[in-house]
Amino acid sequence: MPSPADRYAKQVRFAPIGEPGQRALRESSVLVVGCGALGSVIAETLVRSGVGRVRVVDRDFLDLSNLQRQTLYDEVDLASGLPKAVLAGRKLKRINSTVDVEAQVADVTHQNIAELAAGADAIVDGLDNFETRLLLNDYSVSTGVPWVYGGCIGAEGQVMAVLPGETACLTGLVPEPPAPGEAPTCDTAGVIGPAVNVVASLQAAEALKLLSGNRDAVNRQLISIDLWRNRVRMLDVAKLHADGTCPTCHAREFPWLSGERGSQAAVLCGRNAVQLRSALTRKVDLGALAESLRGVGEVTVNPFLLRLTLPDHELTLFQDGRCIVSGTEDEARARSLVAQHLGA
Repeated sequence: MPSPADRYAKQVRFAPIGEPGQRALRESSVLVVGCGALGSVIAETLVRSGVGRVRVVDRDFLDLSNLQRQTLYDEVDLASGLPKAVLAGRKLKRINSTVDVEAQVADVTHQNIAELAAGADAIVDGLDNFETRLLLNDYSVSTGVPWVYGGCIGAEGQVMAVLPGETACLTGLVPEPPAPGEAPTCDTAGVIGPAVNVVASLQAAEALKLLSGNRDAVNRQLISIDLWRNRVRMLDVAKLHADGTCPTCHAREFPWLSGERGSQAAVLCGRNAVQLRSALTRKVDLGALAESLRGVGEVTVNPFLLRLTLPDHELTLFQDGRCIVSGTEDEARARSLVAQHLGA
């Protein structure tokens, strides 16, 4: 009968980790924000590595187009209609039952980031938008909790570890979120699975360094890859921190964390959909609402969400009052549909 130690035997033989590093991993806690493409690889790698507690947070549900690159999920998951976080949590627990896996169906905002990150020794970015990344950056610098940024589009990607007080932060690299249409998206440029896997693996490696007690091994540079053009670059971003002009690192300004910055609606990358963060402000009985919507369109409901399918749109309402409106990228149109059919 194999002993529990056999699970990590090859990892322990890697000298920079060894037995001390494996113990440190077992005693550590990490927050993975987003369990889509990047988050799938990150969360699975950290769970397989024996990190003691892995909390995954995601705001979305599974879509057919996700299966091309979101490796935690399959067609059975798609048919279930459940949120990604729930599906990810179940899969991760089957992968390693010795890890405390906690799954949260939530949109990360300035109101809940402190609660979601409570006890975390590191935060890893599995996101698809810069507003939430800048929120994570504010939280990281204000509290001293390190985080690992990663982004991927087409065949290109970037990875950067943020060590508060030691390295540049994301504000130095991206002072403002790109305006709509200003930067390529999944819709305009697409994305290939191998690029996602490489970026996420680089992020997971940086997280393992942090969580195993190997902070000195963390890369202080920005890694940029282009798998199609066969390019890997290391960019020195130290001057972004050293020049003393960063409003986050040096002036200690945290507008995303305070709620001064941040919108109530977001266009979801590659989805032709809009998320309304506060579509409904009242507490909703999903079962009762489902009954009232019979005849309006096709209605499906589970303990986590209600989905109303109309001829040209789909409305997915979550327990926390958020609604994802599919079939449009127009916020006004999304709000109108919610008001018309859900009575907001």
